[in-house]
Amino acid sequence: MNKLTKVGLSALCGSLASVSAHAGTMEVLGGATATWSSNSSAVTGNPLGMNSGLTFKGSGELDNGSTFTLTLTGADQDGYSSGSISVATPSLGTISLNQATGGAGIGGYDDKMPTAWEETWGTSVGTGIDLPKGVASSMNIGWTSPTFMGATLKLAYAPKNDATANNDKAVSGGSSTYKQGGYDVMLDINPSLGMDILSGLNVFVGGSRTETDKEVGLSKGDTKDHEEVIVGSTFAYGPVTVGYQRSAEFTGQEVGTSVEYYQNNAFGVSFNISDDLSISYGEMESNKKTRNSAKATTTAESIQIAYSMGGMSIKIAETEVDNATYSSGSGSDYEATTVALSLAF
Repeated sequence: MNKLTKVGLSALCGSLASVSAHAGTMEVLGGATATWSSNSSAVTGNPLGMNSGLTFKGSGELDNGSTFTLTLTGADQDGYSSGSISVATPSLGTISLNQATGGAGIGGYDDKMPTAWEETWGTSVGTGIDLPKGVASSMNIGWTSPTFMGATLKLAYAPKNDATANNDKAVSGGSSTYKQGGYDVMLDINPSLGMDILSGLNVFVGGSRTETDKEVGLSKGDTKDHEEVIVGSTFAYGPVTVGYQRSAEFTGQEVGTSVEYYQNNAFGVSFNISDDLSISYGEMESNKKTRNSAKATTTAESIQIAYSMGGMSIKIAETEVDNATYSSGSGSDYEATTVALSLAF
C-alpha cells in the first residue's frame, strides 16, 4: 500500500515538473514573397517564384534570470533548413548551438554592406562568388560576449568543419572534406566614445582557422590550415549609410590545380529617402587564384530600390555580373532584373 502511494506521488511530481519546464512562449514568424526575374543573357524559362519562409521561435526563462531561445527556420520549400538553441545569461553573454544558421562566427559578416534589399550577389543572378563562412555552415557552438564600451566578441567552434547538420544522437561520420576542426573569432565595435558623430560607426574584424587533413601525395607537414579573414566598416549619418570591407580565404591546398585563395572587395551605399522608401548601390569584386594559373576575377554590381506600405513592400534590383563563377567570355556576363512583392506577418 505504501509503495503504491509513493509511486503515485512520484508520477504526480514528475508531471508537475514537466509542466513547469515547458512554461514559456512559442511564436511563428514569416512572410510571403512573390518574385519575377529576368536575365538578358540566359534562358529564363518561367520567371515567377515564391518564398515560403517560416520561423518558429520558442523562448523561456530560468530561475537565475537566464533566458533560452529555440529558433527553427524553413525557407524556400525546405521543411527545415536551419536552427539554433541559445541561452542568454545576465552577465556571461550568450551561448548557442547552431545548426546551419550561417550567422555564427565570421559567417554573419561575409557581406555587411548596406543595401535597400539584398546583397549584391543575392538577387536572381548566379554570381558564383565564394564567400568566407568559417565554421558557420557546420554544427557549431558559439559564444557572444556582453558588450563592453561598444565592443562585442564572438567565438564559434566546430569539432569538424564539414558543412553538415546533424539530428540529435547523430554524427556526421566520414564526410568527404579535407577540413577538420575549426574555430572563428570576431570582434564587432561601435566606438562612439560618447560622440554623436561616431554613433553610426561600426568596425568589424575577424578570422577563422580550420585544421586540414593531409592531401594525396603530400605529408601532413607539407599542408597548411584553411584560413579566412574579414575586415570592414560601415558608417551611418542621417539617412545615408556607406560601407567597405575586404575578405580572403586561403585553402591551404598545394596539389595540382587546386585553388590557392579567394579575395573579395565589397562596397555599398544606401539612402533612406523617407521612412518607406530607400535606394542603394553596391558592388563586389572577387578574385580566385588557382595553382599554376592566372588570377580570375568576377565582378557584380546592383542598384536596388525598396518601398514599404505597412506590412507590404515592393523591391526591385537591377544587377550586372561580369565573368560569373570566375569564367571569362561573354557567356558568363549577365544583366538581370528582379522584382519582389513581400507580405510580412
